[in-house]
Amino acid sequence: MKFNNKIEIKNRKARFEFEILDKYTAGIVLGGSEIKAIRLGKAGIAESFCEFQNSELWVINMTIQEYSHASYFSHQPKQARKLLLNRKELKKLEKDVNSTGNTIIPLRMFINDKGFAKLDIALAKGKKLFDKRETLKDRDNKRKLDQIKKDYK
Repeated sequence: MKFNNKIEIKNRKARFEFEILDKYTAGIVLGGSEIKAIRLGKAGIAESFCEFQNSELWVINMTIQEYSHASYFSHQPKQARKLLLNRKELKKLEKDVNSTGNTIIPLRMFINDKGFAKLDIALAKGKKLFDKRETLKDRDNKRKLDQIKKDYK
């Protein structure tokens, strides 16, 4: 059974604020009203981050708005949600976060072909102010170069 649901929620600030070191795709443990709200596009991962609690990875501060047709068994919009990864990946991530001071951030939430919500997460290192300025300069130079190429043709 294939789902035609093209939901893709991105964390647009992540690549500007952080240097991406490694990427993973994780499943999310959700309740019924949560997945229905995600399928309607009522979710946000802009301010969220991931942390380890008892050797389990949890996404913190991810917003999933309440589903309008849910009964009184609805969910809390900003509750912590467990992420599902292989044990090997979890151990590697936990070691990298604890030893080097990196962080884990969500990049994108999507629904796969089987209808499950997935979260692309990244092991990342925070950028300094001068790194952010370099990113802005590179982006501006690329925009100018594209404009010159367009005018030249």
